[in-house]
Amino acid sequence: MPKRKDLKSILIIGSGPIVIGQACEFDYSGSQSLRSLREDGVETILINSNPATIMTDPSMADHVYLLPLTTKSIIQILKEHPQIDAVLPTMGGQTALNLCIEADDKGIWKDFDVKLIGVDIDAINITEDREQFRELMLKIGVPMAPQATATSFLKGKEIAQEFGFPLVIRSSYTLGGAGASIVYKPEDFDELLSRGLEASPIHEVMIDKAMMGWKEYELELLRDKNDNVVIICSIENMDPMGIHTGDSITVAPAMTLSDKTYQKMRDMAIHMMRSIGDFEGGCNVQFAVSPDEKEDIIAIEINPRVSRSSALASKATGYPIAKVATKLAIGYTLDELENGITKSTSALFEPTLDYVIVKIPRWNFDKFEGSDRTLGLQMKAVGEVMGIGRSFQEALHKATQSLEIKRNGLGADGKGYKDYNQIIEKLTNASWDRVFAIYDAIAMGIPLSKIYDITKIDMWYLKQYEELFQLEKEISTYTIDTIQRDLLLEAKQKGYGDRQIAHMLDCLESEVYTKREELKVQRVFKLVDTCAAEFKAKTPYYYSTFENEIETADGEITIANESIVTDRKKIIVLGSGPNRIGQGIEFDYCCVHGVLAAAECGYETIMINCNPETVSTDFDTADKLYFEPVFWEHIYDIIRHEKPEGVIVQLGGQTALKLAEKLTKYGIKIIGTSFEALDIAEDRGRFSTLLKENNIPYPEFGVAETADEALALADELDFPILVRPSYVLGGQGMKIVINKEELVEHVVDLLRKIPNNKLLLDHYLDGAIEAEADAICDADGNVYIIGIMEHIEPCGIHSGDSNATLPAFNLGDLVLQQIKDHTHTIARELKTVGLINVQFAIKDDIVYIIEANPRASRTVPFIAKAYKEPYVNYATKVMLGHHKVTDFKFNPKLDGYAIKQPVFSFNKFPNVNKKLGPEMKSTGESILFIDSLKDDEFYDLYSRRKMYLNK
Repeated sequence: MPKRKDLKSILIIGSGPIVIGQACEFDYSGSQSLRSLREDGVETILINSNPATIMTDPSMADHVYLLPLTTKSIIQILKEHPQIDAVLPTMGGQTALNLCIEADDKGIWKDFDVKLIGVDIDAINITEDREQFRELMLKIGVPMAPQATATSFLKGKEIAQEFGFPLVIRSSYTLGGAGASIVYKPEDFDELLSRGLEASPIHEVMIDKAMMGWKEYELELLRDKNDNVVIICSIENMDPMGIHTGDSITVAPAMTLSDKTYQKMRDMAIHMMRSIGDFEGGCNVQFAVSPDEKEDIIAIEINPRVSRSSALASKATGYPIAKVATKLAIGYTLDELENGITKSTSALFEPTLDYVIVKIPRWNFDKFEGSDRTLGLQMKAVGEVMGIGRSFQEALHKATQSLEIKRNGLGADGKGYKDYNQIIEKLTNASWDRVFAIYDAIAMGIPLSKIYDITKIDMWYLKQYEELFQLEKEISTYTIDTIQRDLLLEAKQKGYGDRQIAHMLDCLESEVYTKREELKVQRVFKLVDTCAAEFKAKTPYYYSTFENEIETADGEITIANESIVTDRKKIIVLGSGPNRIGQGIEFDYCCVHGVLAAAECGYETIMINCNPETVSTDFDTADKLYFEPVFWEHIYDIIRHEKPEGVIVQLGGQTALKLAEKLTKYGIKIIGTSFEALDIAEDRGRFSTLLKENNIPYPEFGVAETADEALALADELDFPILVRPSYVLGGQGMKIVINKEELVEHVVDLLRKIPNNKLLLDHYLDGAIEAEADAICDADGNVYIIGIMEHIEPCGIHSGDSNATLPAFNLGDLVLQQIKDHTHTIARELKTVGLINVQFAIKDDIVYIIEANPRASRTVPFIAKAYKEPYVNYATKVMLGHHKVTDFKFNPKLDGYAIKQPVFSFNKFPNVNKKLGPEMKSTGESILFIDSLKDDEFYDLYSRRKMYLNK
């Protein structure tokens, strides 16, 4: 049966701004879904308020509405497009599902004769209403933890009395575990119960007997209208029950489950999916399994939509879940669809993995001073990384190398914890860095049995860790000259980086690299093929590993390298790694556009990135995808293998930029602005010399490396003073200080966290207006300013946390002219080729330069969406020397104003200081279009400016 004939126009609901618990994995799912529908000639209408994502790019859907996710917006769209036949709400996370239910409750779908596809309302209600879900599970014979529903404080108290502690409180209809908590002590219960009831939109909580120490698993399912069901992936949480899956280290396929129990779990998941409703699409089911020989299974929950784990499962298996789920929703059956990777097997074939993937979350606790860093039922991670390896150990190491937290992997970098009490504390109260603390505990000699008793992490994983540590100990008895090939190969097969091996052998990283070359211990690349090489894969999606040489039948000695190098001209784009505050999905947007523009210029495009949530790591975005850490050793080996014309670093945020120096040192061409120019912009001394020579004003400043130097500078600069470390992202460590006591305290704290850093001290222009400009510049010095934004908040609030208005609304012609002149001058003087962002402080009609970044900035996607022009496409063509700025016909279209509004996730950290300042704290953004400055929303925002000015 081919697709339904009655679905010609479909509305897709996106997930809105990025918040903790709902990030760019839904942008990835939504983007896949839109592409899937367009392949079938279906008209697509999208509503999503997030300007930073690829999903809201005009090229993604026939009609894109950057509107608030409200029923008012839905009605507006349905009136403008009476042809809409159906709505697909399963791609936009909990936000989309909740909006869909609200619209259904109000009778909107009925009024406009719009069908719901991909799921049905009953299925959503059953899975979200924990009481209904419990009753259904009991009816179909699926065991659950003892639990009961409370819709009042009194009822909750009664349940607690009946069950005893520890207990789990979960709020109905919430996202990312909002309102959920584990209660160990009766004295904490009242406050946590109140919090859970308040977090639920229907003021309902489910109280469960806590299954602490049980193992946690997830299955990703797809079902078609003929009731065919496939299990795409099994995911095992290395962390036991009690930590939200979004904060758990997860492994695929499941490692410590007996086949008998796995088959039982499959049958239960299929039974559950069929029982919640008659719909076609994707589903995520979570289970707990007892950690004993009995392996009892209980169901935790089921989500009838693509989930956070669907993106991970898609990247882990190469099976595009969202794409296939969309096809099923419009009437196809699994046997009619082809596997996108093999192009020869059907989508009814379940993927088989001949490798292991490990996902590790990425947290940003440093942005939430005073926050509770213990992990629990409420998700706190802002992003994640995925490592692919031939073994769990290799994948674990690659994931830890991808995190960008100044660690080189597990152990062997001199940065481990050495204090017994600190290690025990980190294991007892699950900490964000427990993945490292386990290794440190083993290194300290704490027995595995004690580590297991504390963490309840399965002994199999702890033994894997122990093996790694034993290997480190053995290698440490050798030198670079005496180490044998077999031992070096084993270390590389288990994922140890050259830097770590250098640490063990007490030599340089480059010496280890040379030794590997000499002994022919070389990285090879393998395909992610969904079928463990049983069928030939057509899609170039690779990961690296190390293998022994093999002798073929004709006596040839070879290593099986599956990445075939073509003779086409190639460009590598470096991705931005895991999402974090200060470097989010906007850089993924830029990378994807960079890849597409390079392809238009005739290059073979190669993407290197390790973030499973994003469109840049979709296996058909670039010609070749290397799912690898954005870590020097991995990148260098790929470059040596592929021999590209050059590497684009200015689209991947600070992650890619930080590699520019090394690329230059190794003679690898950087496409666009040179490392020299990037370095001048980062080095405050050199940059201010450039400004001085061009008569461009900047706030008085100085550089200090000690607290004494900072105090001496303070006398020259006058308070208030803005203190900031160099080479950081998102305003990390920035603070405005108003006296010497505060200054010393902050400087000492910074130098403890970032040793040997040069600290910049600027005289802070109190009450100044802040503005910023983005521009494109070519090698001939032609500059085009794509947008000038004025911030509603005053100078001193990080630009990522400010409401930025496009175009400027309150700057006179004299000030605007200065901004234009300074931007042109700085872009040319830095010899920028590609994008540049310049930030300004305006006081008494004088425009001062705060900083300049010759790279893609956070605001580029926002300006591109507001003005409806593909600026990253143009900038990439300029970087490649394919076009000059003067070749493009710029024609920005915007009636009225666009405002980039920051969105915060403070609700995850109830006791945190929510005050805004020079360090960025927002996790996402939305876009607001207004016709004039008389708009009520603008008036509300502007009145808040006074609050900052009167401090």
